[in-house]
Parts: sequence; structure tokens; C-alpha cells
Amino acid sequence: MVTVIENVKVKGKECNIVIEDGRIKSVGKRTRSGRGVTVIDARGLTALPGFIDMHVHLREPGFEYKEDIGSGCAAAVRGGFTAVACMPNTRPVIDEPYLVKYILQRAKEVGKCRVYPIAAITKGEKGEQLSEMKKLADAGAAAFSDDGVPVSDSRMMKNALLYAATFDLTVIEHCEDKSLVDGGVVNEGAAANELGLPGISNAAEDAEIARNIVLSEVYGVPVHIAHVSTRGGMQLIREAKKRGVKVTCETCPHYIALTDAEIAGFNTAAKVNPPLRSEEDRLAVIEAIADGTVDCIVTDHAPHSKEDKDGGMYDAPNGISGLETSYAVCYTTLVKSGVISAERLSELMTFNPARLLKVECGDLKKGALADITLVDNDVEWVVEPEKFASKGKNTPFAGRRVKGRVEYTLVGGRIVYARKEEI
Repeated sequence: MVTVIENVKVKGKECNIVIEDGRIKSVGKRTRSGRGVTVIDARGLTALPGFIDMHVHLREPGFEYKEDIGSGCAAAVRGGFTAVACMPNTRPVIDEPYLVKYILQRAKEVGKCRVYPIAAITKGEKGEQLSEMKKLADAGAAAFSDDGVPVSDSRMMKNALLYAATFDLTVIEHCEDKSLVDGGVVNEGAAANELGLPGISNAAEDAEIARNIVLSEVYGVPVHIAHVSTRGGMQLIREAKKRGVKVTCETCPHYIALTDAEIAGFNTAAKVNPPLRSEEDRLAVIEAIADGTVDCIVTDHAPHSKEDKDGGMYDAPNGISGLETSYAVCYTTLVKSGVISAERLSELMTFNPARLLKVECGDLKKGALADITLVDNDVEWVVEPEKFASKGKNTPFAGRRVKGRVEYTLVGGRIVYARKEEI
């Protein structure tokens, strides 16, 4: 199979990309024509390495009414993602090899993007017994996490880090001291006070981040901190990295672009865990992206049904449906504003996630995997959740004007999304 992307911008220069057998054959003036050649006229578009999201919730098995692998992968490619890593807090929890294989088989059947299952650190995510991590890795697990809940027992977490390090897989920790959450439902601050809602202190996140940094430093093993949202958390990670601690971290578009002011009017679309924080925290997250403290931007894509999200601030589940808005929010907030370069955004959304997951990613050079996203960075559009491919329409970005729209997504040189087909 041969695909040619014509007149596309690569690092500011217009050229052609020739793809053959799933890999890039050439980038430059060369082109191909004839029978069996698929041609994409990409004039005005920019080619980027396909995005990799190492933190999504595909909900299958068990919560297919919220999302399934088919709808989740459709949302992913619509958002420019050529690969996603899915969290294990399904029902049943992904803590057995047959469930890892099930995810891989379902993704193959769907045939949209690459899916890398993340297996649970502990059995049932209960924090009481380590899962059989080596068997899970052998079955195809790309990393380990009990995301949704922290591994509160420090000895358990130490053992998980040591064990996973023996076969070089990443442990992703959800940092939350439940005793400090103490019934809170949104960020502790003026917005919570105005609505009369119990708040969650930054300390609940920062204390667990500190604990995991200590374990990593003392035992010399890597740890990856999920969805960091606080100024203090970023400072702890920044200082640890300077000391040579093997700690990496991620943050999300909603912590980059939004604050807890979004909960006004008891807006459950803005209820997420960790909660949206203060403007001071948001600016600290952006600073940490700019100075290299943050390794990855992930969506923490957490789709929910309308009925679930309509349950009120106490009962509504946490989460934002983020795959289809991630690039535009990040491009608008970070690149258009001059905080970082487009190349740095690619590093955060492609190369670093691939490195942490130990998987191959696309790259715009000869011989590279032809996982490619074509974007129009000049177009401005309005977020309309009713048009999402995801079953989850829950987003605080509804109605927001953003720049940078995905026009095509290619996986292994195969077109898996073309926006023009939606029009």
C-alpha cells in the first residue's frame, strides 16, 4: 500500500511524504502516482507525528454505556491520536492476563488506533496484594497503575516499583491522600466557599507526590506521577529531577487552560480528580511545561453518560471527555501564546509518552513509522460536544473557541480519520 501526502508543511517547509508498507519512504520533493496509490492533497496543512495519549479511560469491559473501545478509538483518531494507553479501572479490573489480551483483541477488531493496555498495580485496585505483574507484562501490558485510587500502603508501592523495574515497565501513580481529601468534591478555595461545597486541599496531592519521590530516590527506581495539578507538586518534581531522582510526570489540558472558577453554577462538567485548581496553580503548571519539568501532556479522557454527570456536585463522577479537544486546547493555550514551540508540544504529546511506554512512535523522517496527524493550525473552531465521536459529551470546553484542528489521522500509513468525510 502506497500513500502520498502532497504539499504538506513539515517544520515550516512544503513537501511531499511518501508512505509505503506502513513506513515513511521519503520526505521531500519526491512523489508517486499510478494504480494503488492513495493521494492526500494537504495544501495548507501541517504534518505532525501522531499523538500518543498514555492516560485514557476506554471503560470496556464493564462500563460500555459510558464508552467502549470502538467509540473511544474513534474519538482518539478524531483528536489526532494514533495510539492510546487505557487505564485498568474497568469492571472487572484489568488485573489478569486474559483481560489484557481481550483489550488488545478488541482494539485489533476495531482497527482505528493502537491501544496499549495498562494493568493494575494491585489485585482489584484494592491496594492489598500486588497483581501478577510479570504475567501481565508478558500478556502485553504496557505499564501499571491503579489510576482512580492511590496505592496508599507505602510498602506495597515500594514493592511495585522494585518489581516493575526488573522488567523495565513504568509504574503510573495516582497521587491522592484520601485522609486529606476528607469528603471534598472540588478544589479548596474561594469558588468552593461561594457554592458551600467541601474543598480538597492541594496537600492531598502534594503529600502523595512527596511520598513517591522519596521511594524513587531511596530505592533508585523510576516512578511516573499522573495528572499533576498543583504548584507544590510541580515544585517537588522539579527539585527531585535536579537531584537526579528518576521521577517523571504528566499534566492535562484542563489544568493548563482552566481553573476552579469553572465550577460556578454547580457545573459538573468541570468536576474532575484532581480538581481544577486556582489560577496560581494553573500558571505554575504552564511554567513547569515551559521549563521541562513536565514530561507528557495526557487527556485523562474520562467519558461519562449525561445521566451520571447530571447527578449533582456530590454524586456526579469525576472526569472530562478530552480526546477530541486536547490538541486544540494545548495549541491555543501554549503554542499560539508563545509559551512553548510546536516542537515542544510534539515532544510532550508523542515522543515522551512513547519513551515512557517503551513503544515506537511516528516521526517525520525516512524509515519512521507512518503514524501521522495532519492539522490546520490556522482554523478557529468552536467545541461542540454533541458532535464528539466519544459517547462522553462531558466537557467544560463546550462553546469555547480554539485554534488548531485535526484534518487527517494516519496509522501505519492508513487513513483512519478524515474530517472531510464528516462534512
